Amino acid sequence: MLLWTLHGKRFKRELLHPRPLSPHTHVLAQTWSLPVTSALVLVALVYLRGWVHARSVHPSTDSVWRLVAFLGGLLALWIAVGSSLRSRDEDMLAVHMVKHLLVMAVAAPLLLLGSPHLLLASEPPQGFVRNGLRLFVQWSPVERVAGVLTHPVFCWLAATLTVVVWHVPAVFALGMGSHWWHHVQFASFFAAGLLFWWPVIHWQTAGWSRWSIPVYLFLATLPCDALSAYLTFCDDVVYASYRSASEALNASALEDQQVAGALMWVFITFVYLVPAVVITIQMLSPGDRVLRSWLGNRTSESARQSPYGYPLTLRRSCPRVVVPARLQ
Repeated sequence: MLLWTLHGKRFKRELLHPRPLSPHTHVLAQTWSLPVTSALVLVALVYLRGWVHARSVHPSTDSVWRLVAFLGGLLALWIAVGSSLRSRDEDMLAVHMVKHLLVMAVAAPLLLLGSPHLLLASEPPQGFVRNGLRLFVQWSPVERVAGVLTHPVFCWLAATLTVVVWHVPAVFALGMGSHWWHHVQFASFFAAGLLFWWPVIHWQTAGWSRWSIPVYLFLATLPCDALSAYLTFCDDVVYASYRSASEALNASALEDQQVAGALMWVFITFVYLVPAVVITIQMLSPGDRVLRSWLGNRTSESARQSPYGYPLTLRRSCPRVVVPARLQ
């Protein structure tokens, strides 16, 4: 009884007068976002469970590289919004640029490559849920809206306008001056990244020729190059919120802006043009005919083997791939 009383008093004293956190724990609490980290870990666990379930049902449908791509996309997303990098966002334009590049050009394509529909494949839905999803996907208004949102022209314009508009000084100041608008800015960059990479990764369901992908990617580099060149060679600081000197870089605000512009210029050029060159080489190679035949068979097979009874991609303008007899 005496021991219980002493422990009770100690617990009450620690509850009313908690001990201060250790310096290491305090730094982690200030730099890492626990809600974002927990949410992304939960998404990773749900996806892993769905991936394992899909592999057990259809071993040939999903390979290991999809798992690696999806987890890599979540890691890039965490670095941008959950790691210590976010604490420097308001101090350095270069860090701000790195975050947006990670979200739009790294996390978005990796998540799409990882087949995010596996998040729903951990447990097959019940009959009424499955039928409800099928009816919703096949509902004509949903198909029309999906057709507009996933059209290559709309995806290109959405991504380009998002980048250009948010870098207008007045709009940029709005995003930096309010936490709510800052979240809106991040969400718009992430959504624009998903829309931009959709026709590149799912080019068959986008209803256009594969030859259009290199042109699509090349045209996307032009507005980014113009913006990055302006930030790099401008003689004055464009954004008033970054006029103070950058202590982390031990450089002026103008040098920080030049670093951000050069970073965007080089990164976007490589991320957009390297896939364009690779796709062009593949299409010019003799083995591309076999690849197209294999992709067509895989598309129809994945539609038949979907655990929900319908193709996992929306059914609007999803033409059946017909391979001529001389190529078979």
